[in-house]
Amino acid sequence: MVIPAHPRVARLVVCLLASACLLAASGNPCRAGDVKAGRAKALICQACHGLDGLSKTPDAPNIAGQTEPYLITQLQAFKSGGRKNDAMSVVVPSLSDKDIEDLAAYFSAIEISIGKLPGQ
Repeated sequence: MVIPAHPRVARLVVCLLASACLLAASGNPCRAGDVKAGRAKALICQACHGLDGLSKTPDAPNIAGQTEPYLITQLQAFKSGGRKNDAMSVVVPSLSDKDIEDLAAYFSAIEISIGKLPGQ
């Protein structure tokens, strides 16, 4: 890595690198959305995905604990028509970009644990 010769620029580069390291070490993922707002909006999802993100119908996937970027990408794909599903085509068009981010933040924040593995 080349360090800029000007002391101010060099300090700025060091501060940015230190900030990035602290953020990475914090273990707290950056969230685009608001978890509380997502929980309120998730009421429209509960018939299929449940408020807990665990499928209530055979055709709906479990979405609890999925990563936020993945959920955002999938919701945007449904909204744009790149991904198709009859139920989602009814719900997603009314979602704003902020709603999508909030829902993704909420469902990704749900912690999943395994109680017992099969065969144990």
